[in-house]
Amino acid sequence: MVKKISHIGIAVESLEEQIPYYRDLLGLEFTGTEIVEDQRVKVAFFDVGDTRIELLEATDDESPVAKFIAKRGQGIHHLAYKVDNCQMAIDKMDGAGLRLIDKEPRIGAGGHSIAFLHPRSTYGILTELTEEHE
Repeated sequence: MVKKISHIGIAVESLEEQIPYYRDLLGLEFTGTEIVEDQRVKVAFFDVGDTRIELLEATDDESPVAKFIAKRGQGIHHLAYKVDNCQMAIDKMDGAGLRLIDKEPRIGAGGHSIAFLHPRSTYGILTELTEEHE
């Protein structure tokens, strides 16, 4: 079912402050930014091999990323796995009794279909299932 790690989401207080570290010091390919209104975040994308790093900056205080940073500080927010069919993956996880944040796919960065699994069901890791669209 899982094809690969799609990306690692990292919660940050400031994209402006952190982009130079990833781009200039680590030498990762910076491919741009996008605002994802539904999730109230601005995302900066970096390619590393066939995986991405996504820096997530909250666009308001009610954003899940803002709440994450307030509670845990900056750092790894979630791990995303590429799947062929997001709804089928959700159904499989639901059938196995996992706690779902999303029972249906929603649109995430890049227009991809995504769904989150609650970290209480995934051994402490907020997990994203991502059906990537070209």
